[in-house]
Amino acid sequence: MKNSKIYVALLLLVSTLSFSQSVSTSPYSIYGIGNLYQSDFGPIPSLGSSGLALPSSKFINNLNPASFGFLTANHFLFDVGGKVIQTEYKNNETSESRNNVQFSHIGIAFPVTSKSGLNIVLKPYTSSCYKITGLKLPIENSIESYYLSVLGSGGLNNFDVSYGYQLSKKWALGLTTSFLFGNTNDTRNYYVGTTITTIDKDIHYNGIRPVLGLQYQSEALLSFGGVVKFPAQVNVSKVQTVSTVDNEVTTPLQTDVASNQDDFYLPLELGVGMSAKFKNNLQLTLDYERSFWSSTNQSDLYGNFVDSNRFAMGFLYKKPKERLSYFDRVQYSGGFNFDTGSLEVNNKKIEDKSISIGLSLPIDYTSSALNISYSYGQRAKISGGLIKENYHKLSLNLSLDGIWFVKRKIN
Repeated sequence: MKNSKIYVALLLLVSTLSFSQSVSTSPYSIYGIGNLYQSDFGPIPSLGSSGLALPSSKFINNLNPASFGFLTANHFLFDVGGKVIQTEYKNNETSESRNNVQFSHIGIAFPVTSKSGLNIVLKPYTSSCYKITGLKLPIENSIESYYLSVLGSGGLNNFDVSYGYQLSKKWALGLTTSFLFGNTNDTRNYYVGTTITTIDKDIHYNGIRPVLGLQYQSEALLSFGGVVKFPAQVNVSKVQTVSTVDNEVTTPLQTDVASNQDDFYLPLELGVGMSAKFKNNLQLTLDYERSFWSSTNQSDLYGNFVDSNRFAMGFLYKKPKERLSYFDRVQYSGGFNFDTGSLEVNNKKIEDKSISIGLSLPIDYTSSALNISYSYGQRAKISGGLIKENYHKLSLNLSLDGIWFVKRKIN
């Protein structure tokens, strides 16, 4: 037990140190507050990120706060994860590949009473990392053009506190309070003739968003879940520096000038899900989510925010419990995810679709497991000047289940 505590402490330390270094490279992260980040716990990455109807009885289900109403008594859950992503970018002329390693999440969950549970999570919420060079744009009311280069980094983090309460044997209600915070840096160079104008912005964000969840758990065939992510305002401020370079002479125009910027608004998001169990130990999950981005009345310099729909499904399979072989206790999973996208560029939505497979490798004879999943996906299409992304993603999640506050029966 002592070695296990040391092991968990080391994981906490390494994960915390890695948290600030995680980035996701994508040209589409230039829009708004960046690309939304998928931080899924346990086997959820291999289920196509579906699982709104799954309880948190054996692993932390971060998709629905109501799941923590079904935590097992005296059990303490810990989950930490990361990703390795290889992405290929293509347009009509060139292609490029990039690799990166990302921290995904760290979280704990434990019962507060016999009918309620608490979950605390730290994870990225968005990632903004992009590099655009030599973009030729027309000068307004002129036949001449200028060139633009853009470099960006940063993103928002998410600190979630969730509480689930079991209303009855089958029904549970949950609430998550999400604290959003972070910053991005955006540096733009404008080339007009021999003059280079540089605008450097450090942008800071903070906000709070509530999420309400509901679950129905049945020992029979079907279980159901639903979530409501309420609209929220993210407060934005910036510090800007502007300078020009002409004939190797630098002229500062602004230096660290602080100012407020238009706040960013998160939309109303609704999600429903179901889970079906079969006698052959097969379990299916199916989720649908809709995000009402158009109601936020926001747009970006290069695109618009539009309503999006996400469809996700997955399956879990494990052999009967009476089998004692290690490989008989391995859980197999797979899934599919399709997101119509919340961005529209050149009148084309940035769609994202992926398939996934995974294994849950048991640790000892407990609910603890090492979850390994692989996903292949595509974002956008090569049309209308867009860039297509093909990505391979390997996710590793360590889910630990410890039993606390149980008296020894044998000394």
